[in-house]
Amino acid sequence: MTFSRLLIIVLLITNLFKLSAQDKTDWKGGFPEGCTSITVGKDASYDGSVMTSHTDDSHRTRSWMQMVPAKDWPEGSTTPMYKRVQDNTKAMPLYAHNKIGEIPQVSHTYAFLNTAYPSMNEHQLAIGESTFGGRDTLQSDAGLIDCQRLCQLMLERTTTAREAIKLADNLLQKYGWNDYGEALTIADTKEVWHFEVVGPGKGKVGAVWVAQRVPDDHVGVNANASTIKEINLKNKDYFMASKNIYSVAEEMGFWSKKSGIIFKFNHIYAPHSRKSVAARRREWRIFSLIAPSLHLSPTSEDYPFSVKPDKKITLEMMVSLFSDYYQGTEYDLRRNITIADKDGKQIISPLANPFMPYDQYEISNVNGGWFHTDSKTGKIRFLGERTIARWYTMYGTITQSRSWLPDAIGGKLWLAQDNIASSIYIPVYCSISALPKCYETPGRVNGFTRESAWWAFNRLGTLTAQRWGDMSIDVLAVWKPMQKQMFDEAKSTETNALELYKANKNKEMKEFLTNYSQKWGNTVVDRAWKLGDELWTKYDEKF
Repeated sequence: MTFSRLLIIVLLITNLFKLSAQDKTDWKGGFPEGCTSITVGKDASYDGSVMTSHTDDSHRTRSWMQMVPAKDWPEGSTTPMYKRVQDNTKAMPLYAHNKIGEIPQVSHTYAFLNTAYPSMNEHQLAIGESTFGGRDTLQSDAGLIDCQRLCQLMLERTTTAREAIKLADNLLQKYGWNDYGEALTIADTKEVWHFEVVGPGKGKVGAVWVAQRVPDDHVGVNANASTIKEINLKNKDYFMASKNIYSVAEEMGFWSKKSGIIFKFNHIYAPHSRKSVAARRREWRIFSLIAPSLHLSPTSEDYPFSVKPDKKITLEMMVSLFSDYYQGTEYDLRRNITIADKDGKQIISPLANPFMPYDQYEISNVNGGWFHTDSKTGKIRFLGERTIARWYTMYGTITQSRSWLPDAIGGKLWLAQDNIASSIYIPVYCSISALPKCYETPGRVNGFTRESAWWAFNRLGTLTAQRWGDMSIDVLAVWKPMQKQMFDEAKSTETNALELYKANKNKEMKEFLTNYSQKWGNTVVDRAWKLGDELWTKYDEKF
């Protein structure tokens, strides 16, 4: 067999596993393929902004998004609650949202960006998300509120991170949490908090939660593992928790005060997630890039909740972090491909890897991968390195909340579609009235369509993955200068918007920012379609 034919076989096998991987985001044992969130305190960022972020790493979630306007509601109004379930009846794998109840609506709701996990409101309150699963025995179907609904309720009803956490406590104790363990990273113009929540136990209504504030000069990470450890509830400036945080642990037999064992939330309520190599490796990578002076080990189990970066965190650094696949480390998946059996025995010799460097799950025992035994089925699955950038990312966000600017200008969300490593972020101000039509167009319900922004980037990312070593260079050559232009334009754009604001021309200011965000949205989508065509042309004779 020739080398080229062997590569083609590996590619076909890889794509088969890529198609079958849609359901793996639902694995509850630590969520190795779930989302990543990075948080930045105001004194750790380059300009004083508070940041949170999110990669929605699931191709089952919806690919469209829109701005939801503020609204006044008549007395007696309600808002529906849903249960998210897998839906395989459409053109592509999706989630269906089945109504399971409703709760009273408030008299006024704020405007917000409605991504799959709602991400920012008109008052600069921003939310990122990462699932850590926790103990199966805690999840309760008796509750009404899941993660996506909680994000929406927070953004619709509150203006600060602390208010959002207190609202969550009130709603969850009354109506109940029905999801698995989740971490929400909640930022406002002054501070950012990590909020971790699990269910109260089978058949019960309520929730157990804890929240920890990231110090202003620190950076935090959640990568599908609970990271809050020891808590000091007397220090109200840095910790909050539900009243039942200790009692549920004792009732369920997870921990006893009499034992003398120090109470650590992640050890007690999510012991499996803290052992996840898929999660911890990402934590290590992010911390090691922003604070190399700490010399953290890539094989540690409990990293710090947050660290002080060696340098101020810039937008360029945030983009680089979310585009990362362990380049230059011993975990770089470009180095080789080794097909192994369940005992780790090598079957064939390593090959040079021309494909997307984070797409060899199930077939590759690459530089530190591991095996997982499903607790329910007993099935052993090989799990290769889980990098930060993923082919199945639906979208990514990086938010900026800035206290020195009016909310309409200070709240900015950088939005990318599909795989961050082959994508580009556009600026979306929290006051704009609408995204470009292509961003609001569903992309997966009926399959491929050129009307959807997501498909432009998914097509480009999928194509680039087939010859990553060469094509990624061509893609970055286009996106890097364009991304820099957007970052460089920010000051002048916001100066112009601020002049309109000071002149009490709020309508004109919002139209100006809306047009600006839409211009860049349409520009990058058009360029993504064209860039895909250019790659087909350039490499047609080279496959």
